[in-house]
Amino acid sequence: MAENPEIGRQINAGGLNTNYHDIGAGRPVFFIHGSGPGVSAWANWRLNLQAVADHGLRCIAPDMAGFGYTELPAEMAFSRDAWVEHFAAFADALAGGERISIVGNSYGGAIALAYAIRFPERVDRLVLMGAVGLDFPITAELDKVWGHVASREAMRDLMKIFAWDQSLVNDDLAELRHLASIRPGMMEAFSAMFPEPRQAALRALASREEDIARVQAPTLIIHGRDDRVIPVDVSKRLFELLANAELHLFRKCGHWTQIEKAERFNAIVGAFLR
Repeated sequence: MAENPEIGRQINAGGLNTNYHDIGAGRPVFFIHGSGPGVSAWANWRLNLQAVADHGLRCIAPDMAGFGYTELPAEMAFSRDAWVEHFAAFADALAGGERISIVGNSYGGAIALAYAIRFPERVDRLVLMGAVGLDFPITAELDKVWGHVASREAMRDLMKIFAWDQSLVNDDLAELRHLASIRPGMMEAFSAMFPEPRQAALRALASREEDIARVQAPTLIIHGRDDRVIPVDVSKRLFELLANAELHLFRKCGHWTQIEKAERFNAIVGAFLR
């Protein structure tokens, strides 16, 4: 287990032993991963943490409750507020009273927004990448992701949905994600997060537009124009709502902006947060 790069440091946050990665020095930037089956902070951000840290930043990426190698909550009812509370306890433990920046991917964007709404005084800057955050008619692809039934074939199909560049999808990647998704208790937790009807699960993750419009933190919104999971129009709506936002769109890019466009993503995000 010690050789597994997904396993980093451990800290108790909100009663959960939380697995996280902590790279670099400087102002703290927290990275919140997405919600695909088998995901972890390292799987999501492995191409980004060091590169963004090289801009003089401290990059911290936790496995959120129910994901990766963070302790599975025994009786936690998964919800936006419960995830925000766990993240708030984690951020307080790592950054103390210092204001933080947050980079949120998909589901992680929804948690980042909800945290900024609840604790505006703690947030310096936001980066929302392919973020949920708002209610919208759920795509067939997101419904498939959240309704995943574990098998190697199903995992490979999901990888194809996430990536515009299909050369990124291979049997080794699908096997790694599949094995991560079937670790003891993981599929049970995943199934409990986004139950049917999944439109209601999506709505429960979203924040109200009037609350989003009150967020004053400078915000960088990033989206792949060819994203099949979260429509690019969601980011365009967020751009209209957020008073201090800028929007960057990538052509020939799906839901994996941080992977498919890693070099540009790292440069843009590092410069914005520096």
